[in-house]
Amino acid sequence: MKVEIDDGHHQEEEGEHKRRKKAKKMKKERTAPEEGTSFHLPTVSIAVCGSIIDNAQSLELATRLAGQIARAATIFRIDEVVVFDDKASSSDESCVKTVLDGSTDYEGGAPFLVRILQYLETPQYLRRCLFPKHNSLRFVGLLPPLDAPHHVRKHEWLPYREGVTLKGKPSGSPGTLVDVGLNKEVVVEQTLEPGQRVTVAMGSNRQLESIIREVTSPSKPREELGLYWGYKVRYASNISCVFTECPFKDGYDYKIGTSEHGDVLSSSEVCFPNFRHLLIAFGGLGGLEENIEEDTSLKGKNVRKVFNSYLNTCPGQGSRTIRTEEAIFISLQYFQEPIKRAVTSVAD
Repeated sequence: MKVEIDDGHHQEEEGEHKRRKKAKKMKKERTAPEEGTSFHLPTVSIAVCGSIIDNAQSLELATRLAGQIARAATIFRIDEVVVFDDKASSSDESCVKTVLDGSTDYEGGAPFLVRILQYLETPQYLRRCLFPKHNSLRFVGLLPPLDAPHHVRKHEWLPYREGVTLKGKPSGSPGTLVDVGLNKEVVVEQTLEPGQRVTVAMGSNRQLESIIREVTSPSKPREELGLYWGYKVRYASNISCVFTECPFKDGYDYKIGTSEHGDVLSSSEVCFPNFRHLLIAFGGLGGLEENIEEDTSLKGKNVRKVFNSYLNTCPGQGSRTIRTEEAIFISLQYFQEPIKRAVTSVAD
């Protein structure tokens, strides 16, 4: 015979447990999409002056500096890194060409930083196909990996993988062969030129030969699964081009400049509006003031008129100078709570 004991304390604990469980479920439902649906999340971009590379004393140190910026962008889930040049006019395309051509010469400044950032963001199994040998890449093997979610290992399975399209054609079916870093290539239904980096929707079926998959938008893993899927890299010939060449339809709707001359506020006092595309800018050796003064489109303009907020994220610093790679880590941590509050207010 089973005897039931009326334990009011136990029932109270059980009721409290149910309430916590329900509250947790409601919070999850507010922040996560239902299966099969997608949502558009706000983006966070950073702009960095490429001339900081020229201050490095060797190619190895320049590579390590670029690696620190790549690590910071990945750790804080940055969507876009804009490298702007303070040594080129808006009509000078030579730097852009240096980034894109196959030259083996050493490059400095913005082109060098763009190349290293792009290389590190690319999954390891795609680098040999997408990056020819280049002198600027000599020391990248010394850098710690980004280990981002899209750098999927061979034994792992995710619903999405990054791949590169191949020359060969699949036998018995139309479409394109894609190397996604597994033991065998997969077939996608689209017909694509070889040598293109693509995001492949892998689904849950692990059969590589019998399933035809499709190329999808690289934003899908983030929209549907909440996975950070790396950053895009963009070159801007000067700081004004950071804004005028923004890839988003309506531009950056909130722009932040960082400087030791900026306003001193605690992160709890900083309040962002509901943004779609946030930009955080970091200046060169002379700061954003100097970058703006050297830009013919912005010359003479007050730096506080260029940005919506102009902030000092590390007041009371002990060193006379804070290096840009240090400022990026400090500032991105400083902005975590204000960004979270702005994003949460949109979700609610």
